[in-house]
Order: sequence, then structure tokens, then C-alpha cells
Amino acid sequence: MVAETTAPEEGTVERWAWDYVLADTLEQKLAPPPPPERWEDAPITRRLDTPGRPPELRAIERRAKTPKPSALVRPEKRAELLHVFFHHELQAAELLLRAMLRFADTDAAFRRGLLRVARDEIRHLALYAAHLERLGHRVGDFPVRDWFWERVPSADDPASFVALLGVGFEGANLDHTRRFAAAFRDAGDHEGAALQDRVGDEEIAHVRFATTWLARFTDAPLSLEGWRARLPAPITPLVLRGKPLDRERRARAGMDDAFLDALEAWEPT
Repeated sequence: MVAETTAPEEGTVERWAWDYVLADTLEQKLAPPPPPERWEDAPITRRLDTPGRPPELRAIERRAKTPKPSALVRPEKRAELLHVFFHHELQAAELLLRAMLRFADTDAAFRRGLLRVARDEIRHLALYAAHLERLGHRVGDFPVRDWFWERVPSADDPASFVALLGVGFEGANLDHTRRFAAAFRDAGDHEGAALQDRVGDEEIAHVRFATTWLARFTDAPLSLEGWRARLPAPITPLVLRGKPLDRERRARAGMDDAFLDALEAWEPT
């Protein structure tokens, strides 16, 4: 199927997704209208290579290192970290909707699932933006890097996409949110800790969606080697796990002990 670069028909879910990815205002990114109920009768593959970017989001080629947990006693460092998470969620929402358009020939249940997960990510954006304001900052106070956009479009089939974004990046977020929730709590920011806990808990379903569909697309149960085979180079498990692994959340997301043991033990050669 040849990928089109023309906009979908007005009033369809596909056009809503197209418009969201290309939106160039914070208002459109944070609070889009609900998607319509109508899907295209005969969906065609469409390709979007770059997202729209509000002027407040200043993109840079190399982002500063993520603040360490010990630095989070300072509110500005917590705000800086939340801004990173905000931008991660934005990119995830955009890339999920891009995949919904890109893989238009997949099962309707898969595409509806991509839409559902993307809407969760958009809801998380608003939660992060609200806590940034509590800390005396706004979206745009820190530069961003479109790192996910630099990597995820190279996953050019549905199995590779869910392997990278869902099992990979979102799987790692199950670990990271648990670790940073503890750091926020240690810093006395209990609202920030609760936000990290909430996002981490809600993303269990996102990872479970990815593990389920990866198994369906590959006709094989989840395994470390099978998953690795679907990751586009140069991505490896090294950047797709936190330390320690949140084994409880990951198990609820569909990862068995054999997979988790192998992921925990994996080292580059």
C-alpha cells in the first residue's frame, strides 16, 4: 500500500489524528476536541514525517542530562524533569496517531487501541502541565528534543512499532515513574509523587496493549530475542529499561518471569 501525504476527509477520526499531529499551538496539543465517531470507510495509508510544533517548544539537538533524583529537592529541577516527561507524552501521542494513519491496513481493533492509548497520553500532558504551574513554571520554560521522533518512525511495520514504543519506551516508563515517584516523595512533593504513580499505573494498560499485539503480529509469545529482533537499529534494551525493573507492573503488562529475567540480565556485547 502506497503511503499518501494528503489530508484525510473532514469529520473522520483519521482527519482528527492528522490535525493533532500537525497542530502548532499548545492549546491544540493540550486540549484537542474529542475525535468524531466516524472512521473512513476505506482507510488508506498516510505518512507524516514531522509533527507540528508550538513556538513555545524550543527544539534543540542535544538535551541536557535528566536531573538525578538527588537534585529533585529543588523545585526548578523537578519542573525541568516534568517538562521532559511532558514532552515524552506529547511525542508518544503524536507517534501513536501517526501509526494509526501509517498502518491503516491493520485490524480495526488495533487502530482503535492506538487511538485510545494516544488519548490517555494527551490527558497526561494536561496533568504534567498543571503540576508545572504549581512549581512556578510553564510548558516552554525548558528546551525539548524530539528524540522519539528521531527514532520511532524507523519502525516501519506494526510489530516493530509496538515493540519499540509500547514494549520498549512505555515499558521503561513503568520503571522510571516508580523511581521518580519515590524521589519526588523524598523531596516533599507529594502531589508530584502521586502524579508519577498515576501515570505509571495507567501506562500498564498501554504496555499490555503492546505486548498483546506484538504476540499477535509475530505469532509467538513475548521473548527477549523475539522482541530484540523487532527493534530498529541502533536501539537496544539498554535504553528501554529502568533500574530497578518494576517487575510487578511489568508482569501486569504481560511480561513473564523469563522475559524479565532476560531483560534484567541483558548486556551489550
